[in-house]
Amino acid sequence: MPKKFFRKYIPSHETILSHRLARRFKPWLGHHNLWHLNRHSVAGGVAVGAFAGLIPGPLQMLSAALLAVALRVNLPVAMFTTLYTNPFTIVPLYAVAYAIGQFVIGGTGGLPRFDFDWQGGSWLAAIPAFLQWAAALGTPLFVGLFLLAGLLAAASYFTVQGLWRLHVIRAWRKRQRRRG
Repeated sequence: MPKKFFRKYIPSHETILSHRLARRFKPWLGHHNLWHLNRHSVAGGVAVGAFAGLIPGPLQMLSAALLAVALRVNLPVAMFTTLYTNPFTIVPLYAVAYAIGQFVIGGTGGLPRFDFDWQGGSWLAAIPAFLQWAAALGTPLFVGLFLLAGLLAAASYFTVQGLWRLHVIRAWRKRQRRRG
């Protein structure tokens, strides 16, 4: 079931490597674990994607791809998994990360207040106030993001490993019942 599910949505590595832009990266993208669907490479891909998903900005998929190539885990799964962060989930995840960072560092209080007078007109005028607010988040957010990303990566790795193993055990037992 898991292999069939993933194979349905993941392009083959031959298709990807035949693309003219991907051909120059063939030495790095040629490792079989980057495309192979087994319990370890998929679980590693999910973990890498969970870790890279909390990287700020548009660097999530790029960092997931680089980590997947370096760790030799399933590349498409790693890139797809980063999509768990979206406009609906990113704010709660960053708030949790900030709270974790404050707890670890020993800070007190909640999020810094975002002081900006919206009566001024343009949204461009909000950029300096936003940057000042983001800088005030600083160390607690950075530490919290790193710890939350590691926690999500470990939890997702072991969850996928366990679910995949459970599926295999059920399939074995089902086959044994059919034979016996």
